[in-house]
Amino acid sequence: MGLQEFWFILVAVLFVGYFVLEGFDFGVGMLFPVLGRTDTRRRVMLNTIGPVWDGNEVWLITAGGAMFAAFPDWYATLFSGFYLPLLLILVALILRICAIEWRGKIDDPTWRARCDVGIMIGSWVPAVLWGVAFANIVRGVAIDENKKVVSGFFELLNPYALLGGATTAIVFALHGAVFLALKTSGEVREDSVKLAARLSIPTVVVAGAFVLWTQLAYGKGWTWILVAVAAAALVGVVALTAVAREGWAFVLTTVAVIATVVLLFGSLYPNLMPSTIDEAYNLTIYNASSSPYTLKVMTWAAVFVTPVVIGYQAWTYWVFRQRISTAQIPPSIGLPAKSR
Repeated sequence: MGLQEFWFILVAVLFVGYFVLEGFDFGVGMLFPVLGRTDTRRRVMLNTIGPVWDGNEVWLITAGGAMFAAFPDWYATLFSGFYLPLLLILVALILRICAIEWRGKIDDPTWRARCDVGIMIGSWVPAVLWGVAFANIVRGVAIDENKKVVSGFFELLNPYALLGGATTAIVFALHGAVFLALKTSGEVREDSVKLAARLSIPTVVVAGAFVLWTQLAYGKGWTWILVAVAAAALVGVVALTAVAREGWAFVLTTVAVIATVVLLFGSLYPNLMPSTIDEAYNLTIYNASSSPYTLKVMTWAAVFVTPVVIGYQAWTYWVFRQRISTAQIPPSIGLPAKSR
């Protein structure tokens, strides 16, 4: 395996980590209107992700950095050609960050309600647009001989990409519901289990249609294994949520996310961004990569740093592994809305 292949796999692993971990963060925010019927319940939901959500975003930053350093042409073409959707994702993430951090600063129902809207928007928009973006990456866009995307924003909203957006949204919602069931107790857990059971069947339908379309149109022989794994995992979630086995259900939603992301990258390889104009203009791991020396230096850095980051994050999850209930939420200590 050459350095280009190694870094393609590493970028895929980073996005797998991001979608698995940030996926349930998005799901928690998406489910605020359904499960967060009171302020106390919403605070329980936020506390399940409170110690980890910002650390989960590091996977995206690292993935972007790896793309920039290992495949600079891929980074430049992607971020210029997908400028508007990626900008919307960035704005939504900033909105979510501000809403989560500032929600408890002011003891005022109106203030908290506005922050809750920010959390929901900041969860729904990335959940949908990441699916749209990656579906278009696999499908291909109009890239010319200068490695520039010449298609417009609305060309990205094709049926396959929209199905990809629907898939990431509903899978993240299910992932978040199962995570809440795993991390809470009492009424929030009970409602989360019921919601996960209701979401599981439509998730099988939507996600099943997307992975099957991906396989038939862009997949390879070996990626049928990933289709089977994703399908089996989601069917297993249907059975497990019906009997309130949220621990194993969370394992299977994680497996489903991993299988789907690996399917996308596996279908893409060795391309990074196919061109719909001419295959000669495809960006591949070979014509879009950095120099061998750059890749070699980066590889040594990744070998030493990556285990430390993974170990620290695993320790964080272990420390904050306890369940949370509404009984553990203290009164608000935010500042008054107006000085008296």
